[in-house]
Amino acid sequence: MQAINHVAGKAIPFGRKNVDTDVIIPAHWLKTITRTGLGKGAFESIKLEDGNVFTDERWAGAPILIAGDNFGCGSSREHAAWALLDMGVTCVIAPSFSDIFSGNAFKNGILTVALPQEAIDRLMEVAQDETIDIDLDTQSVTTPFQDRYTFEIDPFRKHCLLNGLDEVGLTMAQGETISTYEGKARETLPFLASPVLAA
Repeated sequence: MQAINHVAGKAIPFGRKNVDTDVIIPAHWLKTITRTGLGKGAFESIKLEDGNVFTDERWAGAPILIAGDNFGCGSSREHAAWALLDMGVTCVIAPSFSDIFSGNAFKNGILTVALPQEAIDRLMEVAQDETIDIDLDTQSVTTPFQDRYTFEIDPFRKHCLLNGLDEVGLTMAQGETISTYEGKARETLPFLASPVLAA
């Protein structure tokens, strides 16, 4: 998982409320066995709308998505996070998120930032022409116009994102402790290392 400390650049001013995971990535895209290529299917139905932000070249490759309240509701599909990453989004800003989506985003290295609606409205306005800056270390979102918004994040999630630690990475970081435990277990519980039991 890629570490996140600072995300800066164009932000897609989407702003729509109650966007469920089927809108983020439709069900017929879930047949894939890889995480790559899902960006093409992201927001497929919305891309058919005239004047939508996802086919507008001004926001092509933008690393930030500004969404409305209750983003990521609906099914628990992790593909939604994979699709966002594949289209280049590493941070989503919204007033609130579905708990399951927020967890999936975190496990895949996407920062979710919850801000009040007034802040979302202002960032939507700024995003039309300017960039937005998110600093995870200081837990702040800033604009070129001196707007500054702070956000809360669980300390454990912050640590993992700053250090690029997913569940496998967290386990590997405890390698020395695990080896020490296994060594002591072989000494005190030799039957655990028995080839017969291991087979």
